[in-house]
Amino acid sequence: MPASIHEHLAHSEPEEIGSDRSFGLVMAGVCIVIAAFKLWFGGLWWPWTMGAGALAAIAFAAPSRLAPFNRLWFRFGLLLHRVVSPLTMGAIFFGAVLPTGLLLRLFGADPLHLKFDRAANSYWRARDNSGPGSMKKQY
Repeated sequence: MPASIHEHLAHSEPEEIGSDRSFGLVMAGVCIVIAAFKLWFGGLWWPWTMGAGALAAIAFAAPSRLAPFNRLWFRFGLLLHRVVSPLTMGAIFFGAVLPTGLLLRLFGADPLHLKFDRAANSYWRARDNSGPGSMKKQY
């Protein structure tokens, strides 16, 4: 019998691909931004502007012609997600969480008070009963 867990690790919702028209317009916008950089820094800008115009025209006139490129770009995004996401999470863990934990252990800090204390009668902490007035202006 499989273990019952609350979490489903498989994707429960299929990823939705954006519309072909929005893909064409976004790519046209990217081409315009690249053309602006080329113009500003003294490069060849007009091919990027022509490409932006062509993409915008196709996006408005016949967006279905952009469907294969949209699907290809979407799959490329999924591939990037599968590569970049674990690398980013690993970098955060090994760059921030692990060193923090090692430093806390090195200096003997126990910020969550998790150490076992045989002499303690209880692990309950006394707190003042300040009433509902403490709920105003919490931040």
